[in-house]
Amino acid sequence: MSSILTNNSAMVALQTLKSVNSNLNQTQAEISTGKSVASARDNSAVWSISKVMESDVKGFKGISESLSLGESTVAVARNAAETVTELLTEVKGKIVAAQEENVDRAKIQADIDALRDQIGSVVGAAQFNGLNLVQGTDDVNVLASLDRSANGDVTASNITVARQDLTTDSGKYGSTAVTGSDLTALVSVDGGPSGSSTAQAGLNAQVQITEGTGTGFAADDTFSVTVGGSVITVTLDGTEDADGVRDLIKGEINARDIEGITATDGANPGELVISNTNAFEEVDVAVAANLDDTAGGAGANIEGLNGNNGLTQSSGTIGQRAETVDFSTTAKVTEGDGFEVTVAGAAFRYVAGQGETMEDVARGLKTAIDSNPPADVTTKVQQDADTGQWSLAVDYDNASTTTISLSASTGGEASGGLFGLDNIDVTTNAGADAALDNVETLIQNSIDAAASFGSVEGRIETQSDFVSKLVDSLKSGIGTLVDANMEEASARLQALQVQQQLATQSLSIANQAPQNILSLFR
Repeated sequence: MSSILTNNSAMVALQTLKSVNSNLNQTQAEISTGKSVASARDNSAVWSISKVMESDVKGFKGISESLSLGESTVAVARNAAETVTELLTEVKGKIVAAQEENVDRAKIQADIDALRDQIGSVVGAAQFNGLNLVQGTDDVNVLASLDRSANGDVTASNITVARQDLTTDSGKYGSTAVTGSDLTALVSVDGGPSGSSTAQAGLNAQVQITEGTGTGFAADDTFSVTVGGSVITVTLDGTEDADGVRDLIKGEINARDIEGITATDGANPGELVISNTNAFEEVDVAVAANLDDTAGGAGANIEGLNGNNGLTQSSGTIGQRAETVDFSTTAKVTEGDGFEVTVAGAAFRYVAGQGETMEDVARGLKTAIDSNPPADVTTKVQQDADTGQWSLAVDYDNASTTTISLSASTGGEASGGLFGLDNIDVTTNAGADAALDNVETLIQNSIDAAASFGSVEGRIETQSDFVSKLVDSLKSGIGTLVDANMEEASARLQALQVQQQLATQSLSIANQAPQNILSLFR
């Protein structure tokens, strides 16, 4: 049915033209913006995902800048630590030269002082953008990543850079005292917080020569005593009693002139006391007898060792001439833990830094004592080969007795990694000897610092490379979601332009239909 009021053909043609124009506008927008999803109206789900990813890209670009800054800062610190290591190695060379007595130690000391000042200059200048990682103990966090959970929560993750304090600061002793069993659980001397040391007396082994109940000693009987690797053997002529054998052995030991070893008469008949006055050196001792008649226990035994009596053994170890400050094998050291040793009336302190161990504490206390030692006091750090326990041996080379006492605290400020460098003094024999041992600790501290920075620098570099690749991947993913396919859009544009022309022509033809009806009434 034809109608002049309703032109269905025109309406269909008009809707077709509108649809073609809409598609054409969308295609032209894709071509002009390069995006198939330019706004939330185009595809809300895809658009929202792309915007979240774009925000992550911006965040990771900021992280990349943070990593670059952190890597540069750590690189400066690493170079500083390596330079300090080289300078300390030069200091060691000077100290070694000072071990000779026929050198000008004053000039060597001047060279050491100059190197020390140069080390201080390097440590002070090792900053990047105001941040110095070789001063202080506070950790520094470098922003490394943004972690997005399944529910959309975002958290930041960091690479922690531990400062390596290479200053010579002595630190600050804490105000909270550690006492009683808490103290002895950390450190002890003679099993408690204090002990006495009579260094000249040393420790000893009491060897008992026994004739037994038989016929006594016979000709060609032999007694052997091994002291510190020296074997002393005496052969009897059959006239000796226990005291006579003791005197023969005593004479042979003393005639050998073994360093630090003396043999004397004991309080009982036939008793020989072998004493060790070597500082920081234990001495092995063993006894044996080859007798014709061993009835009634004839022979030789060690019946006393280092103050322990009632023994019956053929060998043992005479302790060193030194009092030991023993550190726990299980307790952990926390940053700010302070340790104090008082010896010969003078107190010496060391405050532990982050990540330090009992070995570090022992070496720190040694450095403190050696920096200004009381008369006749020398020290050595030792480790028990069986238990792994670290100890600080303190020798008092004086005929009188001195008391060593201990204390500890928490909440202090750590001593610097080069603590004691300022007090190296090679102008005396004792100072040169102490400096040689202590400079090894300082060199190891600087090596550890450089290694720590090098490790972190490698981690930051790896993370930086990862973030760069991650940003590229995110950009690629965003492009996959929202970028227009330009080849497809170009082909579609041409097709739609043709469709637009056809739709326009169709609408024009449809609009002429009422005119055709009007001709019927003419």
